[in-house]
Amino acid sequence: MAKTATIRARLEPDLKQDAERILSTLGLSPTAAITLFYRQVTLQHGLPFPVRIPNAETREALRQAVEMDGLTEYGGLDDLKAAHAD
Repeated sequence: MAKTATIRARLEPDLKQDAERILSTLGLSPTAAITLFYRQVTLQHGLPFPVRIPNAETREALRQAVEMDGLTEYGGLDDLKAAHAD
């Protein structure tokens, strides 16, 4: 079947460049990657990956990680193991 439909999307330039670099490494053009994505959406009858809203516990963990709140720093793996030894 001839490709006759066009998709236009606006992306952040850095995101486009990073993604296209990865796609190139995989041997895929942006058009091939979009086609692959659309094929998977059709086959899966939805997004081909899970999309979930994080629960309160996960949101709090993400906040703490971003703000470096309540994190414990260890001098190395041995210190970490010693702190959590039973």
